[in-house]
Order: sequence, then structure tokens, then C-alpha cells
Amino acid sequence: MNSVNPKALLHSKWTKKHVENREKHFVITKVERDEDNRVIECLIQAVINLNEYSIDWRDLKDVSLWRQGWQ
Repeated sequence: MNSVNPKALLHSKWTKKHVENREKHFVITKVERDEDNRVIECLIQAVINLNEYSIDWRDLKDVSLWRQGWQ
């Protein structure tokens, strides 16, 4: 399990384990929070083509899907 701190999500770098459309390396570009400071939206951007995707930030904890940093 990757340790993910929701306070440090913005601009963090991630490597996707299963490459699709040559998109392997990603950066978190937007994190929205509610009034209780809980993450309600997280956008991740592919480095190769700048495509953005909305993801559940908790999915980043799954080591079978993501690795922290660019590897």
C-alpha cells in the first residue's frame, strides 16, 4: 500500500503500473476540498500528452495500480 497524504497530493508525481495509450507518468494538477477539508475531487494529468482524468485519490494507495514518483 502506498502511503498517500491528502494534504500533499497537489503536484505529486505518480507512475501507472499498467500503461494505456502510452500514458505512464502523471502529476496531480487539482485537488478540491469541501468545507470539512476532505478531498472531493482530484485531477491527474498525463505528462506525455497533458490529458486530464478525474480519479478517486484513494486509488493511489493501491500498489497494483500506482507507484509513487516517476519510475
